[in-house]
Amino acid sequence: MSIAQLEQRKLILFDLDGTLVDSAHDLYRAMNMSLNVLQLPLVTEEQVRVWIGKGTSKFCESVLQHLVGEVLPAQHQELLTTFLEIYNADPCVDTKPFDGIIEFLEWGKANDKKLICVTNKPEEPARSILDILELAKYFDDTIGGDRFAERKPDPRQLLHCVEHYSVTKDQVLMIGDSVNDIEAARRAGIDCIVVSYGYNHGENIADCDPQEIVDDLRELLA
Repeated sequence: MSIAQLEQRKLILFDLDGTLVDSAHDLYRAMNMSLNVLQLPLVTEEQVRVWIGKGTSKFCESVLQHLVGEVLPAQHQELLTTFLEIYNADPCVDTKPFDGIIEFLEWGKANDKKLICVTNKPEEPARSILDILELAKYFDDTIGGDRFAERKPDPRQLLHCVEHYSVTKDQVLMIGDSVNDIEAARRAGIDCIVVSYGYNHGENIADCDPQEIVDDLRELLA
């Protein structure tokens, strides 16, 4: 029995990278362009897929830790600034929605669900990606990792949605792909379903004790 219980949900919250869209190649491309600018060695796409998902600052930290063996504040700031400039200018070259996403969002809109994108990615590139992929029309809001001081796994973004839309927690469902989503939902007291295909920092999502895992969101509509 799925915990989705979609008929009782009024608000469905979605993570972005690794849940709605496969953005790893664009993050990898922008990171290597940034490392080139700073005359640092390059990284592989496989490494990037492990490092993303905790926000841009953490991503840059992971890269520097790997390449240099330490994270110096000045170098971290330089990489972060360079990366955001390059990535924000062109965040959606190869990024695509995962299979089943558009059908699920269509279902949500047709059934009067409020759909919110809740991501640790800064709001500007998050909104750009949704615009370019023509997904923005499905969402009532996109809450980036820079809107509040806290981001997932802190529950702040999720609790804001509960309060702002005046719903009870059992009317809300979180859909994500990583331990950050599971932890944020748990701390917010909200049910959470994770997808099997996303980015979870190199760990098997099944090891993170999720309430439910699906391979494709269309399974929830069956």
